[in-house]
Amino acid sequence: MYTNHGETVSVPNLEGYTFEQSIEILETNGLNFEVSPDSAFSTDEEPLAVLKQIPPPEEQVKYGRKIYLTLNARNAPLIKMPNLVNLQLKNAQEILANIGLQRGELVYVPDIAINAVLEQKYRGVTVAEGFEVPKGAKIDLVVGDGLGNQILSVPDFVGMEEEEAEFLILGSGLRIGQKYYEQNDTIPAGYVFRQNPKDRSQVKTGELVDLWISKNSDN
Repeated sequence: MYTNHGETVSVPNLEGYTFEQSIEILETNGLNFEVSPDSAFSTDEEPLAVLKQIPPPEEQVKYGRKIYLTLNARNAPLIKMPNLVNLQLKNAQEILANIGLQRGELVYVPDIAINAVLEQKYRGVTVAEGFEVPKGAKIDLVVGDGLGNQILSVPDFVGMEEEEAEFLILGSGLRIGQKYYEQNDTIPAGYVFRQNPKDRSQVKTGELVDLWISKNSDN
């Protein structure tokens, strides 16, 4: 709306409008424009949409004032791929977000390294560090499931002290699962009296082993 008998006008908010729409709005309000030579890029806006304007919206300016527009680039700038291999998934996702890339599909494969990135892909193709991809691109990650392909026989942990059993579990390429402390009349406190999976079971590397540990009756 015009104020002071047409001497000033409130700057309209042009952010998010296309370039053509912005010109029409400015002309309707009696204002001129100039496009900034420095474009920016946002995956959330259409190409050539207004990302920034000077003066800002609602500022009172003289009729005919020039409004400077920063437009969204037609093409996304290229970003060099970082090396995400061997990083934990959480860290890899943070790096992608910080440099303007998106995490795409997660593909879990058998590997003892749980949630570790094993491969990084763009449009189905493995990409190495330094490969240029458009800003905003989706990067698919191949991640270890923590199990692995190797098959092994579960040792017998029954009768072992808790600490000894844990040491052997980890040393066997397995992982410690749940621990249940229950009273047992035949096994001394602090010793394993039951396990799951049972001994001699065939499991993959990284399988969880639950332990039942005897406790004192007064605990």
